[in-house]
Order: sequence, then C-alpha cells, then structure tokens
Amino acid sequence: MPNPTAAMLVIGDEILSGRTRDANMYFLAGELTKHGVDLAEVRIVSDDAAAIVSAVRALSDSFDHVFTSGGIGPTHDDITADCIAQAFDTQIDVRDDARALLAEHYKKSGSELNEARLRMARIPDGATLIDNPVSVAPGFTLGNVHVMAGVPLVFQAMVASVLPTITGGQPMLSQTLRVLRGEGDIAPTLSALAEKYDDLSIGCYPFQKDGAFGANIVIRGTIGTRIDAAMTQLAKELEL
Repeated sequence: MPNPTAAMLVIGDEILSGRTRDANMYFLAGELTKHGVDLAEVRIVSDDAAAIVSAVRALSDSFDHVFTSGGIGPTHDDITADCIAQAFDTQIDVRDDARALLAEHYKKSGSELNEARLRMARIPDGATLIDNPVSVAPGFTLGNVHVMAGVPLVFQAMVASVLPTITGGQPMLSQTLRVLRGEGDIAPTLSALAEKYDDLSIGCYPFQKDGAFGANIVIRGTIGTRIDAAMTQLAKELEL
C-alpha cells in the first residue's frame, strides 16, 4: 500500500521578496519522510486571499494532507485563517477555548489580551486546535489541512503536535554514492538501473569542487534490501 501523500503551502510576501529564507519546508520534509508520508508538492503564495484560497482548495483535493505555514499572527496581513475558512466555506470567529489559552498566557506574562492578539483566537467552525507549547497561540486543523505559524521554532513545535495524529506508512530510506564523473558519463548506467529498480527513486545531483566534476547519486525507497542491491550493482558497474 502506498504511503500517504502531503503538500505544503508556504504563505507570505516576505518569502517571495527574498527578505526571509524559508526553513520550514526543509524541516517538514525530513519529519514526514521519517513518518512515512510522501511530501509531493510545495507551493509558495503571496499574502493574497484569492491565491491562498485557490491553492488550499487545489492541494486539499489532490493530497491526503496539506501543511500551511505563515499568516496566523495578530497583524492585518495575517489572513490565512480567514482564507482557510473561505476555502472550506465555513464561518470563522473567536473561539472560547483558543481565547482561554491566550488569556491565561498573557495574564501570566503581564500583557494585555488586546484586539490584535485576540485575532489569533479566531478559528474556523469545525476545526481542531493544534497545540503550540512555544508561544501558546494555536494552529488548527480543518479537514485535511493543518494550519501552522511561519516562525520556524513554533512551526516545528506544531508539526510535533500534529504528526502523532496522522497515520503514516513506510519510512523513506536513502543511500548516497559520491562519484567523481560527469553526469553524461554515468547517465546510461543510471537509466538502466532505474528501469530495473522501478520501485526506487534514483536521483543524480551534480557538483563541482576544486575544478573537478562529480555527482551524488541518491537512491531512495522503503525497502532497505532493495536499496542495498541497487547500490551494490551501481558501484560494480561504475567500477568503484
């Protein structure tokens, strides 16, 4: 049985402008790989409501799980929660359980739960909260869409809260062979290997270092013995 599939939707003008480098995709991909969920697509959209709604609907229809990052804070440009509600055609408002979490947090810190901060308690109808042990303000899951903060430390904590609720498949395993030859020299061997081991993913990633050309050949799959066999054959055929 194939592994569940996932997509990620990264939301924010700051990513597309180059002001902020996204670290969440790298983290999520690694965690999903270990959990046996195949991350199959990543999209980045601006802080535009129509673009967010369209992307959420398309990804939700195409994959078992969708993870979003960004746009659930207290400022005017944090519109993700409203867009998720629109994508699922449901209402959104301040919810008592989310408000209680924020009220307790800001009371302990001596800060005011003002109108801006209360925006983070606005949750679409029918959603379940995602725990946030870092800064309390929750994410939420609606349908198959898991809505999380963009701040990497908070995003990572929310992923840790969500993954135990998701049924995974076989963890993806990988091995890498470093070859000091050009891609053109090894391409025929790799093509034949990929045809023989069609249940594995075989990728070739070239590099140049100190004037020398080479490639890292990465073989990925869920069955370790198959990867071992493919890697052994590759090394033998390349006479390594």
